[in-house]
Amino acid sequence: MSAPAPCVTCSPRCPPRPVRHATDLGCGPGNSTEVLRGQHPDAMVVALDSDPDMIDKARQRRRLCVPQVRCEVGDIASWSAAEPQDLILANASLQWVPDHGTLYPHLIRQLTEGGTLAVQTPDNLDEPAHRQLREIASQGPWADLFADFSLPPRHNAAFYYDLLSPLCSRVDVWRTTYHHPLVGGAEAVVEWFKGSALRPYLARLDAQQQVDFLQLYLQAMQRDYPPSTDGKVLLAFPRLFVVATR
Repeated sequence: MSAPAPCVTCSPRCPPRPVRHATDLGCGPGNSTEVLRGQHPDAMVVALDSDPDMIDKARQRRRLCVPQVRCEVGDIASWSAAEPQDLILANASLQWVPDHGTLYPHLIRQLTEGGTLAVQTPDNLDEPAHRQLREIASQGPWADLFADFSLPPRHNAAFYYDLLSPLCSRVDVWRTTYHHPLVGGAEAVVEWFKGSALRPYLARLDAQQQVDFLQLYLQAMQRDYPPSTDGKVLLAFPRLFVVATR
């Protein structure tokens, strides 16, 4: 399933109102920004990402090469809107940002009255693909390198509902598990996570350690994700959605 699909899922929960200013936080190569642009063609859209390479890719998209779209390098944690926003979208980006108890209320304050914050975050830390990462890191010959390793905590639906309800006129929170059929067996699972969950682990290892780590991870994925009858691997991927209207 392509990246925009979860952000499309948010759309029916957003109030039907004109969107003049919108921001895509953690836009990556612009997939979700294209969806945002298609849904609100008259809006002024800012696409923000901390990775200059991602912003370069977003700027190369034909549909985003218009005066109404600005692609900018920036840090979500320190971002503030230049003008009040009618819609803020964060599609699989806020899980990398710490202190959601402060971040989410700050994002709500960037909205117009009646504006909406629409967030999708992976909720898969208890899935085998993530459990195995933690086990391999803590039990391998590189365990000392991960002694102080931690990821920003993930919160459940009740946390976000209780946090945002006093600040918003409406808060919808729900969880959906997507099942992605991947061609290529366990190797496809490893490739899937190379651009996300694996990155902070591999960043602590030298080149040979990375090879060894990935080999152990592949073996674990072969055990935990056996092929289906058609040869594909079915990757379960839970996601948490928050749509909060000020």
